[in-house]
Amino acid sequence: MRPRLRGMKTPYHVIIAGAGPVGLFLAGELAAAECSVLILEKAADPHSPLKQLPFGMRGLSAPSIAALHQRGVLDVSAASIKPGGHFAGIPFDAANVDTSQWPTDLPLHWLSELAELESALTQRALALGVDIQRGHAITGCRQSQDGVCVQAGDRSFHADWLVGCDGARSVVRKEGGFEFAGTEPEFTGYSAKVDLVDADQLQSGRVMTPQGVYVHSQPGYLNLQDFDGGAFHGQPVTREHLQALLRRISGTNATISALHIATTWTDRARQATRYRNGRILLAGDAAHIHSPLGGQGLNLGLGDAVNLGWKLAATIHNSTPEGLLDSYHAERHPVGAKVLDWSRAQVAIMRPTPASRALNAIFRDLMKTRDGATYFASRVWGLSDPA
Repeated sequence: MRPRLRGMKTPYHVIIAGAGPVGLFLAGELAAAECSVLILEKAADPHSPLKQLPFGMRGLSAPSIAALHQRGVLDVSAASIKPGGHFAGIPFDAANVDTSQWPTDLPLHWLSELAELESALTQRALALGVDIQRGHAITGCRQSQDGVCVQAGDRSFHADWLVGCDGARSVVRKEGGFEFAGTEPEFTGYSAKVDLVDADQLQSGRVMTPQGVYVHSQPGYLNLQDFDGGAFHGQPVTREHLQALLRRISGTNATISALHIATTWTDRARQATRYRNGRILLAGDAAHIHSPLGGQGLNLGLGDAVNLGWKLAATIHNSTPEGLLDSYHAERHPVGAKVLDWSRAQVAIMRPTPASRALNAIFRDLMKTRDGATYFASRVWGLSDPA
């Protein structure tokens, strides 16, 4: 690796903004290829209850499972997980899926906790020599023909390349001059840990009503979708607000006696029109955002890291044909666009309208067929047009 010099100007091959799963995975890929890597992470503490179960549950697709297993991040030696999945909350029966065309040496689907996954990826990155500095929020960046200067508060960091893996509100994307095109949200989603009185008034599972959608799949955990155009997203969630919303959507008198934690989200769907601008690149949620329905976001970001890692490393070591790095955008942008449309399609049959309910019923019938279940499984598990 390149020697690291102490002082304000510390040369690295790559600076990665963001120590989430995508940034950590990419850092490991680059470090394994003998590149010096610095990760700058805004949060001083990596721990958060939103990364733990049930909030932090993430479904890994077959390509993600294979990539993580090959690198020793994920141990599937004792795997006995029955694969599953859904489209717009409509589950498909895994027993009805024709898996004869797919490899079975590894699981096709895996449920992971975000906190556990980040911890494993952090250990791998550190073991490979990645420098992770937390509590450094990037405030600006500028590039030249020779490299990139990154500003984080009153400190400056220098590298040959900068990759923004800093999430939906990416500073790198904004400062790097990337256009972020797409569609605005139709709903505000809520995920909350609560204490409920008269919880038996609520139906189990995902329930569509004329006022929205609610999910009551396990005690003390609520998921709501209010089709308000995303108006409430980002505002503080109070017990009173959440209770009024639950009663309106569910049509019951269920009472929330205590609110422990809550977060909001939307179905806003946007994508950078290019993933590279000179020496600055984007990956993960910095490059594309969409609703978390179906759990495609993490897998899409990990796919970005797999594709970008070896190409950027080869470019750094001057062992690449001309144009290889540009193939990152050419190959990954269409995949991202398909995932965004997959997300939009789910919202289209979840709207609280008669037309959407009619479409929802047709999709339910389709997913009960063997061909239908196999098609949806292939998309959710990443076996066709993998993320």
